[in-house]
Amino acid sequence: MSLLDEARRYDAQDPLAPFRAEFHMPLDTTGHEQVYLCGHSLGLQPRAARALVERELDDWARLGVRGHFEATSPWYSYHEPFRASVARLVGALPHEVVLMNSLTVNLHLMMESFYRPTAARHRILIEEHAFPSDLLAVRSQIQRHGFDPTDGLLVARAAPGESTLRDGALDELLEREGKSVALVLLAGVNYYTGEAYDLGSVSAAARRAGCAVGFDLAHGVGNVPLALHDWGADFAVWCSYKYLNGGPGAVAGCFVHERHGRDAALPRLAGWWGMDPARRFTAGAADAFAPQPGADGWQISNPPILSLAPLRAALDQFDAAGLDRLRAKSMALTGFLLEALARETGSRARVLTPAAPRRRGCQVSVRLDHGTGAVAAALEAKGIVVDVREPDVLRVSPVPLYNSFEDAARFAIALGRELGGAGG
Repeated sequence: MSLLDEARRYDAQDPLAPFRAEFHMPLDTTGHEQVYLCGHSLGLQPRAARALVERELDDWARLGVRGHFEATSPWYSYHEPFRASVARLVGALPHEVVLMNSLTVNLHLMMESFYRPTAARHRILIEEHAFPSDLLAVRSQIQRHGFDPTDGLLVARAAPGESTLRDGALDELLEREGKSVALVLLAGVNYYTGEAYDLGSVSAAARRAGCAVGFDLAHGVGNVPLALHDWGADFAVWCSYKYLNGGPGAVAGCFVHERHGRDAALPRLAGWWGMDPARRFTAGAADAFAPQPGADGWQISNPPILSLAPLRAALDQFDAAGLDRLRAKSMALTGFLLEALARETGSRARVLTPAAPRRRGCQVSVRLDHGTGAVAAALEAKGIVVDVREPDVLRVSPVPLYNSFEDAARFAIALGRELGGAGG
């Protein structure tokens, strides 16, 4: 059986296959659907998104300022219906999550509260190949508190000759260095290698060492199972435009564990939307900031309705598909892709992503011996959309909501042909 025939057999048996029709698939120059494997960078547009945005535009035109309370979905409380869906995605209680701002803005807001360095304990632990924006944020926070950002950054590195961390490596590092660490800030899934970290184990190790712990879930939310409340993380942040399919620049999200949610004395940056809603418009409200309980108390400004509307359509798809079914398909899909790459490329493409399903999400990162530029251009000419990390890494993500086994097979076959076939 050919690889394509095998893929089509799996697709015919896939109970989630109909969800592909709920998204707009980009077309190539001939009008055919592209093989879109870039959901780790920007998810596809849900077909229901346009109508939801147009409804808010219509209500704005019809009602003007009255739309805050009289729109079909009143803008003043527009973000409230999202809470339950988002909480399910990250394994939190509804009052522990809020949608607001963008990812790095939320990261800074969380570090204002949870990065409380001292002379003896001021380092921030972060993983090797952390996303550049995270590195910029943590270095600026270390420097803002008067410490050297070079000395203040503790990087968890893979062993020589390896691309990902060994099991238990983070726990061992915290046991050894934890007394100097004020904050553990780790990705849910590493953006470069696709490695999924054991966040429950990290949370426990960080708390044993006396460190605050937070997670950047930009590549984790909507991708891998999460249980933030049970893990006991202090906070987490994420964007909504990758696996959540909320659109470019979509409103980001934030988790604050409930043990902090009623601590009004916890330092934070204040704004009117973080206050008790009953006091936002009262005379003298700005005289004394009194945060509302839960993650909502970290809000600063009112939510952008036109940016939230597409995310509503996207979250509906997650609720309909179910996280357990999506995870099962994701593991099968990436497993099939890894086998297809081995079959079609042999040793000409080295997979950086862990082989164990529990240690990866949708993303598979592949290192090429002779760089990626020409190969990526050739794939694009064939209607295959991937992502390049110079100088030599391709990132591809078969997303279970809308990608098929045939997508994975077509990519593996095309890559093999560009590399000259298997073996070598």
